[in-house]
Amino acid sequence: MSRSVGEATVALSAGRPVGRLLSDVRVWALRVPDASSAPLDLSVLDREERRRMETFVRDADRLLYGFAHSSLRTILSGLTGIAPEALCFARSSCPGCGGPHGRPVLSTHAPEFSLSYSRDMVLVAVASEPIGVDVEPTPEPEVADELARILHPAERAEIEAAPPAGRPVAFARLWARKEAYLKGLGTGLGRDAATDDVRGDLPGWRLTDLSVGTGYAAALAVGCPVARLVRVHRALPV
Repeated sequence: MSRSVGEATVALSAGRPVGRLLSDVRVWALRVPDASSAPLDLSVLDREERRRMETFVRDADRLLYGFAHSSLRTILSGLTGIAPEALCFARSSCPGCGGPHGRPVLSTHAPEFSLSYSRDMVLVAVASEPIGVDVEPTPEPEVADELARILHPAERAEIEAAPPAGRPVAFARLWARKEAYLKGLGTGLGRDAATDDVRGDLPGWRLTDLSVGTGYAAALAVGCPVARLVRVHRALPV
């Protein structure tokens, strides 16, 4: 049976600094601030991040990207003691082909991390083990119906068993779990979405639903066969 943050052991925090040795899993669930009330500090982003941010046409998309990546750097800086602008990122080897396009990692330091963002919600997850996190908005019914066709047969059956009005929510939950798991593996959707049944845990991986707000589904995948305490923070470290 799948677990949620209501069923797992979860501690809430106001965003206090965290130690460098992680005996638990940390998740930051952050709302994107209003640009007019909280101007975005882009000084911690590197040249490539700033370049990519400027490719977005919509102001809201630029704000979301900039806030997500500056938040990731702020969090990892608090854990490693390295200035946020000095952090360097790389890619682990892809478990499918061995190429250098697997899970994002820090170049020279632990911990493992994962970043996901959508609309006005940003999630950052950090652990000692490989980790993936994903947040998804509840889709329109026709989108849920279309994408459900590519899922594992057991997942499709669960969605189809839900009342019609509840199918988009059921789909979003399973899609978030699948994305979190595939991000944790480092394959992303290069791995067939029908391969794995993510309704429960998978060999060597613990999957947990996260409650982050109305209109969203979110999930966490940790490459550890035993349960870990999950701490959810609602503000950046200070």
